[in-house]
Amino acid sequence: MIPLDITTILSITALNLFAVSAALPTVMGKEISASARFVQGNLLAQAMGWACIVSAEYIWDMPLSVLAMAMGSAANYMLYLALQGWLGPRPWKQWLRVACVVMPVGYALTFSSYPIRVGWANTWLALQFLLVARAALGPVNHWGRRWRHLLAGCYGLVALLTLARGVLGAFFTELYPTFTTPHPVNLLAQLVVNISMPLTIVALLVAWRRESESRLRLLANTDGLTELANRRGFMDKAQQMVAQARRQQWPLGVMMLDLDHFKRVNDEHGHEMGDAALKLFASAVRDCLRQNDLAGRLGGEEFALLLPHTDAEGARQLDIRLRELLRQRAQTTLGWPLNHSAGFALCPLDLDDPLHVAIRSADRALYQAKDNGRGQLVLDEFSVEMPGRDI
Repeated sequence: MIPLDITTILSITALNLFAVSAALPTVMGKEISASARFVQGNLLAQAMGWACIVSAEYIWDMPLSVLAMAMGSAANYMLYLALQGWLGPRPWKQWLRVACVVMPVGYALTFSSYPIRVGWANTWLALQFLLVARAALGPVNHWGRRWRHLLAGCYGLVALLTLARGVLGAFFTELYPTFTTPHPVNLLAQLVVNISMPLTIVALLVAWRRESESRLRLLANTDGLTELANRRGFMDKAQQMVAQARRQQWPLGVMMLDLDHFKRVNDEHGHEMGDAALKLFASAVRDCLRQNDLAGRLGGEEFALLLPHTDAEGARQLDIRLRELLRQRAQTTLGWPLNHSAGFALCPLDLDDPLHVAIRSADRALYQAKDNGRGQLVLDEFSVEMPGRDI
């Protein structure tokens, strides 16, 4: 039977991490986010770090030990970047950068003194673990709490035991003269690392699953060509905005848009250029809207906008800006002019189904704009009389 010593535990840790690192790309596939790639890099860097520590017991002690410290720092920084990609900006990033550079550099410079290098490395490494644990926390409940708390708990516990090992090596060197000394603190630290490793992998896989589910929901609600909301996505989000407008008692406008003579564009220039025209129009719409406005492609060349705090005059201003931007970009990008017709209506929030009523009213105004010769905005008569605020 193989004795359960530190070297054996480290070897098992490295082998497990290499196995997971080899399997993870197959599990995740090729089309993954930067965060998922950082997770893969984190596990591979951890595996290489532990392998270097084991190898340093037999050959190239100083170079492999320093490389192990560098791999550990790189692994922690990549995990921090993965969390930042999933959860948004994380605190103390500059401190982590400093710790990831200072730890291996100081370890190399103090390598000739075992107490100093062990105390230095483990202190800075413990700080890295704590900063990663902190990065897993924060007010981002839509990503779930349990996996983040599990990750933070594992890294926090490993940080405390790493710090304890640093104190032991720096101030009680006779009890911990080498990295593989089977001192109870060292054994406990290595066992906790082995127990924490699968738990953190599970937590990260949960995060990746949530990301995949979020991406699928986004694809299901997004128009593939223009990257605006599709009909389903637009209506789902619009219902939420209507409910908010009712609670806050602010006006909510609907504008229906239709590219003029789009069939002629396809007939004369081909469907590929027709797609280019739709993408250009969607881009111009996005650049004219505010952060809280909603735009969607309902089908073909028909688009819809939902505009909070917007009255008839605000709709006119938006229409003017959009036409001017479209005129500039179409001639430069496509080589021919592009124009649109538009209809605007305000949501009658006192009715049972104000969104559909407003869409029908705006759609009637849009068809009136087409009947009037296209290239213009027509306002629903009821909306002209209702007060609101400029867009």
